[in-house]
Amino acid sequence: MTSQFDRRQFLTRAALGGATVVGATALGSLAPEAAFGAVGPQVAPGTPDPSFAEGRVSSVDGSMILAKGSDGTLNRIQTTSGTSFWKLTPTTASAVQVGDGLYARGVRMPDGSLAADALWLNIVSLDAHVVTLATDAVHLDHQGNRITGHVVKGVSAAVYNGTPAVTDLSMVPVGGHVHVVGAWLPDTAEIQISTVYAKV
Repeated sequence: MTSQFDRRQFLTRAALGGATVVGATALGSLAPEAAFGAVGPQVAPGTPDPSFAEGRVSSVDGSMILAKGSDGTLNRIQTTSGTSFWKLTPTTASAVQVGDGLYARGVRMPDGSLAADALWLNIVSLDAHVVTLATDAVHLDHQGNRITGHVVKGVSAAVYNGTPAVTDLSMVPVGGHVHVVGAWLPDTAEIQISTVYAKV
Protein backbone atom coordinates (compact mmCIF):
# COMPACT_ATOMS: atom_id res chain seq x y z
CA MET A 1 0.00 0.00 0.00
CA THR A 2 1.26 3.49 -0.83
CA SER A 3 2.64 5.30 2.20
CA GLN A 4 1.59 8.86 3.11
CA PHE A 5 5.06 10.04 2.05
CA ASP A 6 4.88 8.25 -1.31
CA ARG A 7 1.34 9.56 -1.85
CA ARG A 8 2.52 13.14 -1.25
CA GLN A 9 5.42 12.74 -3.69
CA PHE A 10 3.13 11.11 -6.25
CA LEU A 11 0.50 13.85 -6.15
CA THR A 12 3.07 16.65 -6.02
CA ARG A 13 4.74 15.33 -9.16
CA ALA A 14 1.35 14.89 -10.82
CA ALA A 15 0.20 18.42 -9.90
CA LEU A 16 3.45 19.84 -11.25
CA GLY A 17 3.16 17.81 -14.44
CA GLY A 18 6.15 15.58 -13.82
CA ALA A 19 4.58 12.20 -13.17
CA THR A 20 3.30 9.34 -15.24
CA VAL A 21 0.38 8.42 -13.09
CA VAL A 22 -1.91 5.48 -12.50
CA GLY A 23 -5.51 5.95 -11.46
CA ALA A 24 -5.75 7.67 -8.10
CA THR A 25 -8.02 4.92 -6.85
CA ALA A 26 -4.78 3.04 -6.23
CA LEU A 27 -4.37 5.51 -3.35
CA GLY A 28 -7.80 4.93 -1.86
CA SER A 29 -11.44 4.07 -2.51
CA LEU A 30 -13.61 6.18 -4.81
CA ALA A 31 -16.78 4.64 -3.35
CA PRO A 32 -19.16 7.47 -2.44
CA GLU A 33 -19.06 6.54 1.23
CA ALA A 34 -15.30 7.26 1.22
CA ALA A 35 -16.02 10.97 0.75
CA PHE A 36 -17.29 11.05 4.32
CA GLY A 37 -14.51 8.89 5.73
CA ALA A 38 -12.61 9.64 8.91
CA VAL A 39 -9.91 12.28 8.82
CA GLY A 40 -6.28 11.30 9.09
CA PRO A 41 -4.77 10.50 12.48
CA GLN A 42 -2.65 13.65 12.35
CA VAL A 43 -5.74 15.91 12.50
CA ALA A 44 -6.77 17.04 15.98
CA PRO A 45 -10.50 16.84 16.74
CA GLY A 46 -12.32 20.04 15.77
CA THR A 47 -9.58 21.27 13.43
CA PRO A 48 -9.80 21.39 9.62
CA ASP A 49 -8.45 18.41 7.70
CA PRO A 50 -5.74 19.77 5.35
CA SER A 51 -6.29 16.80 3.04
CA PHE A 52 -9.94 17.71 2.41
CA ALA A 53 -11.83 20.49 0.61
CA GLU A 54 -15.52 21.08 -0.04
CA GLY A 55 -17.65 23.69 -1.70
CA ARG A 56 -19.63 24.67 -4.76
CA VAL A 57 -17.77 24.98 -8.03
CA SER A 58 -17.47 28.63 -9.09
CA SER A 59 -15.08 28.15 -12.00
CA VAL A 60 -13.12 25.55 -13.93
CA ASP A 61 -9.94 26.66 -15.68
CA GLY A 62 -8.13 23.72 -17.21
CA SER A 63 -7.06 21.48 -14.34
CA MET A 64 -7.79 24.09 -11.63
CA ILE A 65 -11.21 24.11 -9.97
CA LEU A 66 -12.29 26.95 -7.69
CA ALA A 67 -14.98 26.04 -5.16
CA LYS A 68 -16.53 28.29 -2.53
CA GLY A 69 -16.65 26.37 0.74
CA SER A 70 -19.59 26.36 3.12
CA ASP A 71 -17.51 28.60 5.44
CA GLY A 72 -16.91 31.13 2.63
CA THR A 73 -13.35 29.97 1.92
CA LEU A 74 -12.35 29.84 -1.75
CA ASN A 75 -10.77 26.42 -2.27
CA ARG A 76 -8.34 25.85 -5.13
CA ILE A 77 -8.38 22.23 -6.24
CA GLN A 78 -5.79 20.99 -8.70
CA THR A 79 -6.80 17.92 -10.67
CA THR A 80 -4.18 15.71 -12.27
CA SER A 81 -4.06 12.83 -14.71
CA GLY A 82 -4.33 10.61 -11.63
CA THR A 83 -7.42 12.23 -10.07
CA SER A 84 -10.46 9.97 -9.86
CA PHE A 85 -13.91 11.53 -10.28
CA TRP A 86 -17.35 10.37 -9.06
CA LYS A 87 -20.69 11.85 -10.17
CA LEU A 88 -23.13 9.05 -9.29
CA THR A 89 -20.74 6.75 -11.17
CA PRO A 90 -17.00 7.01 -11.86
CA THR A 91 -16.45 9.68 -14.51
CA THR A 92 -13.85 12.13 -15.85
CA ALA A 93 -12.82 15.76 -15.38
CA SER A 94 -15.15 16.80 -18.20
CA ALA A 95 -18.12 16.09 -15.88
CA VAL A 96 -17.20 18.99 -13.55
CA GLN A 97 -19.58 21.93 -14.06
CA VAL A 98 -20.00 25.34 -12.45
CA GLY A 99 -22.64 24.99 -9.75
CA ASP A 100 -21.72 21.42 -8.82
CA GLY A 101 -21.19 20.63 -5.17
CA LEU A 102 -17.82 19.04 -4.51
CA TYR A 103 -15.83 17.09 -1.94
CA ALA A 104 -12.15 16.45 -2.63
CA ARG A 105 -9.41 14.52 -0.86
CA GLY A 106 -5.74 14.79 -1.68
CA VAL A 107 -2.52 16.47 -0.65
CA ARG A 108 -2.05 20.14 0.23
CA MET A 109 0.50 21.85 -2.01
CA PRO A 110 2.96 24.59 -0.90
CA ASP A 111 0.80 27.24 -2.62
CA GLY A 112 -2.24 26.19 -0.55
CA SER A 113 -4.07 24.39 -3.35
CA LEU A 114 -5.22 20.80 -2.91
CA ALA A 115 -3.86 18.25 -5.40
CA ALA A 116 -6.86 15.93 -5.53
CA ASP A 117 -6.54 12.16 -5.70
CA ALA A 118 -10.33 11.74 -5.51
CA LEU A 119 -13.17 14.16 -6.18
CA TRP A 120 -16.89 13.56 -5.60
CA LEU A 121 -19.44 15.78 -7.36
CA ASN A 122 -22.89 16.57 -5.93
CA ILE A 123 -22.64 13.75 -3.41
CA VAL A 124 -25.21 13.66 -0.63
CA SER A 125 -25.47 11.41 2.40
CA LEU A 126 -28.65 11.84 4.38
CA ASP A 127 -30.95 10.20 6.88
CA ALA A 128 -34.56 10.37 5.81
CA HIS A 129 -38.09 9.06 6.30
CA VAL A 130 -39.63 7.20 3.34
CA VAL A 131 -42.93 8.85 2.33
CA THR A 132 -43.81 6.86 -0.79
CA LEU A 133 -42.13 4.30 -3.02
CA ALA A 134 -42.50 3.92 -6.79
CA THR A 135 -40.61 1.81 -9.30
CA ASP A 136 -38.63 4.83 -10.50
CA ALA A 137 -38.42 6.96 -7.35
CA VAL A 138 -38.29 7.00 -3.56
CA HIS A 139 -40.01 10.05 -2.06
CA LEU A 140 -38.28 11.15 1.13
CA ASP A 141 -38.73 13.53 4.02
CA HIS A 142 -35.42 14.93 5.28
CA GLN A 143 -35.78 17.25 8.27
CA GLY A 144 -39.14 18.48 6.99
CA ASN A 145 -38.00 18.87 3.39
CA ARG A 146 -39.44 16.69 0.64
CA ILE A 147 -36.81 15.10 -1.61
CA THR A 148 -37.35 12.96 -4.69
CA GLY A 149 -34.80 10.19 -5.02
CA HIS A 150 -34.67 8.97 -8.60
CA VAL A 151 -33.90 5.29 -9.16
CA VAL A 152 -31.24 4.97 -11.88
CA LYS A 153 -31.39 1.65 -13.70
CA GLY A 154 -28.22 -0.37 -13.35
CA VAL A 155 -26.82 2.02 -10.72
CA SER A 156 -29.19 2.42 -7.77
CA ALA A 157 -29.01 -0.28 -5.11
CA ALA A 158 -30.33 -1.13 -1.67
CA VAL A 159 -28.58 -2.64 1.32
CA TYR A 160 -31.05 -4.38 3.62
CA ASN A 161 -29.97 -5.15 7.19
CA GLY A 162 -26.30 -4.89 6.23
CA THR A 163 -26.45 -7.61 3.56
CA PRO A 164 -24.76 -7.18 0.15
CA ALA A 165 -26.28 -4.53 -2.12
CA VAL A 166 -29.04 -5.54 -4.55
CA THR A 167 -30.74 -3.59 -7.33
CA ASP A 168 -34.23 -4.42 -6.02
CA LEU A 169 -35.50 -1.41 -4.06
CA SER A 170 -39.03 -2.83 -3.66
CA MET A 171 -38.43 -3.72 0.02
CA VAL A 172 -37.51 -0.15 1.04
CA PRO A 173 -39.90 0.39 3.96
CA VAL A 174 -42.57 3.04 3.38
CA GLY A 175 -42.93 4.91 6.65
CA GLY A 176 -39.50 3.73 7.78
CA HIS A 177 -36.17 5.46 8.18
CA VAL A 178 -33.33 4.98 5.72
CA HIS A 179 -29.88 6.32 4.97
CA VAL A 180 -29.38 7.43 1.36
CA VAL A 181 -26.20 8.15 -0.56
CA GLY A 182 -26.62 9.71 -3.97
CA ALA A 183 -25.94 12.56 -6.35
CA TRP A 184 -27.80 15.85 -5.93
CA LEU A 185 -29.30 17.51 -9.00
CA PRO A 186 -28.08 21.10 -8.36
CA ASP A 187 -30.68 23.72 -7.43
CA THR A 188 -33.45 21.14 -7.03
CA ALA A 189 -34.89 19.00 -4.26
CA GLU A 190 -33.99 15.90 -6.26
CA ILE A 191 -31.21 13.33 -6.10
CA GLN A 192 -30.15 10.31 -8.09
CA ILE A 193 -29.86 7.34 -5.77
CA SER A 194 -26.60 5.45 -5.43
CA THR A 195 -27.42 3.36 -2.34
CA VAL A 196 -30.31 3.14 0.12
CA TYR A 197 -29.49 1.56 3.49
CA ALA A 198 -32.59 0.15 5.16
CA LYS A 199 -33.68 -2.17 7.94
CA VAL A 200 -36.53 -4.49 7.08
